[in-house]
Amino acid sequence: MDMTSHFSLLSLLIFSPLLGVALLWLSNNKRHIQRLALLGSLLSLIVSLVLLARFDPAYDGFQFIEKMPWIHTLNIQYFLGIDGLSILFLPLTSLLFCAVIIASWNTVRSMPHLYYSMLLLLQTATLGIFTSLDSMLFFLFWELSLVPIYFLISLWGVGPNRRYAAVKYTLFMLAGGVPLLFGFIVLAFNQANGVIPAGLSFDYQVLLAGTIPIEAQTTVFFLLLLGFGAKAPIFPFHTWLPTVAMEGPVAIAAIMTGLKLGVYGFIRFVIPLAPQAALDYHWLLAGLGVVSIIYGAIIALNQSNLRAVLAYASISHVGLVLLGIASFNIMGIQGALFQLLNFSIVAGGIFLITGFLHHRTGSTDNISLGGVASSMPLLASFFLLFGLAGLGLPGTNGFAAEHLILLSSLQTHTGAGIAALAGLILSAAYFMGIYRTAFLGRARHSVVIDAVDLLPRELALVLVFSILILFMGIFPNTVLDITRSASELWLYRLQH
Repeated sequence: MDMTSHFSLLSLLIFSPLLGVALLWLSNNKRHIQRLALLGSLLSLIVSLVLLARFDPAYDGFQFIEKMPWIHTLNIQYFLGIDGLSILFLPLTSLLFCAVIIASWNTVRSMPHLYYSMLLLLQTATLGIFTSLDSMLFFLFWELSLVPIYFLISLWGVGPNRRYAAVKYTLFMLAGGVPLLFGFIVLAFNQANGVIPAGLSFDYQVLLAGTIPIEAQTTVFFLLLLGFGAKAPIFPFHTWLPTVAMEGPVAIAAIMTGLKLGVYGFIRFVIPLAPQAALDYHWLLAGLGVVSIIYGAIIALNQSNLRAVLAYASISHVGLVLLGIASFNIMGIQGALFQLLNFSIVAGGIFLITGFLHHRTGSTDNISLGGVASSMPLLASFFLLFGLAGLGLPGTNGFAAEHLILLSSLQTHTGAGIAALAGLILSAAYFMGIYRTAFLGRARHSVVIDAVDLLPRELALVLVFSILILFMGIFPNTVLDITRSASELWLYRLQH
């Protein structure tokens, strides 16, 4: 079955945002700049939907493959492809970036050319991460994402320590990039069998088919675990996320919490390329997951700022996904993928709503809020819906994902599964607590009393996300059917 793309759809998908970058610098009108940026992002969304429509979920291999030599001496290739593990991330990533651009229309007042250029560059890097099948090309896109994020946080952050937050994030990612790069190099050298550089291979499919000694697998496993763990983030590599959430632009926090690229790296690289080591250290993966679940939930209970609560909640939910991955069964991997997709909609969406609230009141701290539901009933209602989806309310997309993960973990790591249930109870406690104090009761501050509810543009944006939450919750098989074949192949490779 030929799954090679005769038309470069994936390249078009990745580089469409750069067309928006080129066009927006031709205008000095702020509205034109915003619309051109949105056009560049929308082009990627349209291409991603075309890819999804043409994708064959019954085929478990890679589709729409694009492959050509890049750096001949080291056998590095421009190699793109997607399978059931990655296809759904493409439209949801593009949708989230479109939403962030729309949400930024009234909040970005300085240097709009640079702001939207950085957003579109970040979109290109992110889509490249999801589609790269050469480890060095993947690493290039991975490191490329650092540049726009640094400038977005340091120049348009909302906190007084935004530059500190930008530097902290960058240093964490650079430190995580070192073991990641070494892990890929170890894999390439193992494939070379002493014939260097001619025998080197960074081809993901070749690396999957190769045989790696258990000693090398253990080295690769821990190197990649460190690299992707810093980005995920999992405990104890998590400290950058609350700082970025509090100091950076709220729209950027939506991207950071909505796109868990580090956890995707676990599924795509860590487990398949070091399968025996992953099986040997399944207890470590499950343990890191449980610690992240409980730690994130307990710290969230003690926060008085919406952004801080959501940041620590994100860490807790990442732990739940890691626990699902560590189960090494079909329910666990499909639940983990489902939950990663949910992050783009639920975590990204609720941060955007928080951004709308911050724009109106100038704060997301409890002491400055209270009674938001009285003056902004639509905003409060959608915040509640997104929060309940994050808790796994039946009928929402969070329920199907968390149900699969909990069943799989109770089957394979019973103690960890029980701990995850305790974490979900804590999650309900911190969310309902912060919602009661921030949104309910009598409004005490004039800035809240006089605030305007969601504008038509904002309402349309959150409605799209809400429809996806309910559709994926009521019809979860629309997601599970697409990811099933690739998930089964992922498990087969792990077990054999």
